Amino acid sequence: MPYPRCVCLFVVLGIVLSLAVQAQESAAHPKAAPPVDNDFVQKQFGSTCTLMPGPTPLTADLDDDGIEDVVIVARCSNPLMDETENNYKVVDPYNAFFGYGDPKITSQFASEDPQSRGLSLLIIHGSGPEAWRSATPKAKFIVINLPFKQIALKKLAERKKTITAIYAKESREGEGTLSVVFWDGKKYKYRPIGSSME
Repeated sequence: MPYPRCVCLFVVLGIVLSLAVQAQESAAHPKAAPPVDNDFVQKQFGSTCTLMPGPTPLTADLDDDGIEDVVIVARCSNPLMDETENNYKVVDPYNAFFGYGDPKITSQFASEDPQSRGLSLLIIHGSGPEAWRSATPKAKFIVINLPFKQIALKKLAERKKTITAIYAKESREGEGTLSVVFWDGKKYKYRPIGSSME
């Protein structure tokens, strides 16, 4: 084999081996996912929403499609303002349960407790391998007017099926009132369920 061809072959082999090593290192040490911070919240839901300090974002498959979703506690001063621009839907399953489900009206309801004003749940249904962190998630929702102090993701038996739902310890009326918000295949629904988060 002539000398120039031999050198060229070694250069090509070197490049191929270098790329293979980089690919192995990337697989062994994937890039850390960016944190859920205020920038992430505002990029997904607009400038009227801010991340609530304290509660950790909760992840699970809420819409039963096998892809991880996320629930983030935030405060949104005017959730309808960025709805079209940021491609999410404002929903009020709590007031819909009591017969007043139009967010254009119920978003104007102000909580008597200043600490609860604007408190919302931001939900992202994931898509693809990046799940809820995808640049184009399957769907996004802002759940307004749910009177909660604490939330958890737990299993719920619904129509002979077990699904993951958002359990909420409510901040209204009696201490320890518990409710659940769950995806029914088309929309988020609210249901009061009792008095214990256990």
